[in-house]
Amino acid sequence: MDKNTPKFKVRLGLFVAGGLVLFVIAIFLIGRQKNLFNPVFALTTTFNNVSGLEVGSNVRFSGINVGTVNNILIINDSTVMVAMNIRKDIQQFIKTDSKAGIGSSGIIGDRLIVISQGSPDALVVKDKQLISSVEPTETDAIMLSLKVTAENAEVISDQLAEIMIKVNSGSGILGKLIQDSTMADNINKTIVNLKKSSKGLDENMNAAKSNFFLRGYFKKKAKAAEQKKEDAAEQKKEEEAEQKAKE
Repeated sequence: MDKNTPKFKVRLGLFVAGGLVLFVIAIFLIGRQKNLFNPVFALTTTFNNVSGLEVGSNVRFSGINVGTVNNILIINDSTVMVAMNIRKDIQQFIKTDSKAGIGSSGIIGDRLIVISQGSPDALVVKDKQLISSVEPTETDAIMLSLKVTAENAEVISDQLAEIMIKVNSGSGILGKLIQDSTMADNINKTIVNLKKSSKGLDENMNAAKSNFFLRGYFKKKAKAAEQKKEDAAEQKKEEEAEQKAKE
């Protein structure tokens, strides 16, 4: 196609115009995400270790992205300063006792700054103010803790297995009770006999109470028990009366 024809020029113009529109839209979206077109204020904090945080990472407050990390600067061998740009309309909600921590957008997501809510009666932060921080927990430390937990669980499992082996081999009283069927049968019979003896004793006592010759004895015994109960109640009433009289 001839480049000098009007049709080619129109297509070229449309292509360039479309490219410019896409470029402007991309700049607008990126600028909106990075708060380039919104009024912002600055906050700073320090960490011993930023744990993979980068310039451009999001800053989150109350679960909402409210700013970005503007700069990360190493102050000395144990201090790293993080500068943040926060939306101006959020400043009224961030207090001087708010703390900055490093989190992630998911289990293995990008690192970001999380600012906690401060006390209701605390002052509002000022522009370029330094707020305190909470050191992040390293993934390596978490993995090490999980490894130690797994090792402890393995030790416990080995100990339980050893106990079961000893029980199954018949050593000790517990093993004998489980393994020796004759001993277990004897124990069961002894328990049954004790139950029968107890039941028989109760039946004999009931029969004795109804016997003509022993009926008077049991009635006399029951009457004595009742009298003893009444005497105890009367004594208690007298003691209570004496106590009230003393008061």
